[in-house]
Amino acid sequence: MARIMPRIRTVMRRGLWLLLFVLAGALLLPEARRIPVQDAGRNDWHPQTFWYHPWGKSGVHKGVDIFANAGTPVVASSGGVVLYRGELSRGGKVVLMLGPKWRLHYYAHLQAIADSGRWLSAGDPVGTVGDSGNAAGKPPHLHYSLVSLLPLFWRADDAPQGWKKMFFLDPTAHFVVSRPDA
Repeated sequence: MARIMPRIRTVMRRGLWLLLFVLAGALLLPEARRIPVQDAGRNDWHPQTFWYHPWGKSGVHKGVDIFANAGTPVVASSGGVVLYRGELSRGGKVVLMLGPKWRLHYYAHLQAIADSGRWLSAGDPVGTVGDSGNAAGKPPHLHYSLVSLLPLFWRADDAPQGWKKMFFLDPTAHFVVSRPDA
């Protein structure tokens, strides 16, 4: 037993270093965020939709609604691991991904969900624009939210639910626009 304990401690130390390396490495991964609706530009969402108040049961709109025709392809804004594909009462058909910098990418109100594997690269199919969930009967759109798992304390403010701004990021702030008129 005395000879095994030093080996166990060595393995645990190496495992801890590996875990720290993986955690830090994810923060350093590049995040090329593209607009997640094919051929969409800045004119396809209202510039003040993020953190709009008052907003239904949630109180504040913590994402952006990108309007397009039903069935328009929705693509991964950034690479990542798909954590969930399915249906939720408010979001309807949704996809949740974990991307670089420990950020969650939430795609909601989809008409259809693509079965494109567990890992998606930026631009891979996620689904199509729709009006599922609490968007039923409204113009088809993609609700896209970006959430940091690591709190960004300096982002909190005195807006309604402003403390949540430590986690919810304005996804439009860093979109790479591909359409010239956007």
